[in-house]
Amino acid sequence: MRLKSNILLLVAIASLLTFVSSANAEETKAGKRERVKQHVAAHLKPYGFVRNYFIFDSRENIAGRGDIYSYVPKDILWNQTEVDSYSTGIKREDLNANPSFRFLALTTRFGLNIVNYKVGKTEFSGNVEADFYAGLTGSTGVALLRLRHAYMTLAWDSLRIDSTSTARVSLLMGQTWHPMVVDMADVLSLNSGTPFNADSRTPQVRMDAKLGKLFTLTGAAMWQMQYPSNGPIGPSADYIKYSCTPEAFVGLSFQHPTGVILRAGANLLSISPRHTAWRVGSNSESVEVKVNERITTASAFLFLQYSTGNLTLKAKTIFAQAGEHLALNGGYGVMRVNAIGSWEYTPTRNLSSWICFTYGSRLKGVFFAGYMRNFGVREHLAVNSEENIVGFWFSQTSQQNINRLWRLAPAVIWTIGRFQLGAEYEVTSAQYGEGEISAATGLASNRLHWVTNHRVQMITKFNF
Repeated sequence: MRLKSNILLLVAIASLLTFVSSANAEETKAGKRERVKQHVAAHLKPYGFVRNYFIFDSRENIAGRGDIYSYVPKDILWNQTEVDSYSTGIKREDLNANPSFRFLALTTRFGLNIVNYKVGKTEFSGNVEADFYAGLTGSTGVALLRLRHAYMTLAWDSLRIDSTSTARVSLLMGQTWHPMVVDMADVLSLNSGTPFNADSRTPQVRMDAKLGKLFTLTGAAMWQMQYPSNGPIGPSADYIKYSCTPEAFVGLSFQHPTGVILRAGANLLSISPRHTAWRVGSNSESVEVKVNERITTASAFLFLQYSTGNLTLKAKTIFAQAGEHLALNGGYGVMRVNAIGSWEYTPTRNLSSWICFTYGSRLKGVFFAGYMRNFGVREHLAVNSEENIVGFWFSQTSQQNINRLWRLAPAVIWTIGRFQLGAEYEVTSAQYGEGEISAATGLASNRLHWVTNHRVQMITKFNF
């Protein structure tokens, strides 16, 4: 009996221990789940939206992203001359004067902010963002996920400058907006004011140093990927690759508690359009040789913002040499052909300005106005024996023979919680010139005429 009692006691103790161990394991799992949940809530901040565009255009446009990202209206394309029209008896028509309509859910977006990590005095954060765009030709195809932003940031508070002054300094590494782009207009259109504002996301290393309470100094070194320069082989990052020189930016910002922001910045780009060329030898045979070519261009901008209550005013002006890698109306060309086979280059000069007003909260009104002037090339373009320009490369988002451009875009946006409904009327007019580009100016001055597109668009957007 005693043995039997002891066995029963041991069994009972073992069962109790098993139950306690199981309970502890469940508690441990529950604790781990709770800790993971708390960690995710504290450090990972997902965001995004579903957005639909409904768009009507009165004529053909130079546009991207399924034709919803509008740049400029296309020039007149006559099907025949007036003389031919008389002989054929067929009406003369502008083939680009075609109205069109589309609606797309492109640019539906997913993003993740990574925040609140700290080791010692160093704060760590990051961002990854993607949307649906890649894979489309016009409005046709399958929208694939593409990378927009991917960067990490290191930040330090109270970094001592001298015996009396400290600064907050952050160091960003990865791909995000080009510093010339950051200050955008609050328009409804996907183009955010382009080509009056720059447009580019680049791999970069950027430092922001907040000096006191009002000023921030910014310096950046950038590369090219999605938004490359144009040149002899078409748009390509090879031009900066073989230059071995990052694009450089320096800027200064002033931000006052009264709602005033002033910002100025300058940008320097040095690229190598060709690293080899063909040279004709004494026996009249051509040999491919190495060449050391380079074009260096500078651009600068000024930005002003003032906010009070429900009113916000923004204004920006950009002076760019070339600027085609920033989706501005510009480019560069050959100004001299050397005996050794190398080329020398000259850039175009472009002034782009815009102003934007927004007023309201739940129901917001927006008004945008932009103006662009192409001043042509800095030096005379080189011509060959047939009087043709040797080489002239321009922005893919514009045309070489545009001299001026303006846009007006009023809009209204209604916000209901996380849902937005908006409508915008955008009128864009470009002054084109006919015939060949002048080698002396880089401009088309023959038979100047204005071409206008009227765009009416509506969006629906749900933020999450």
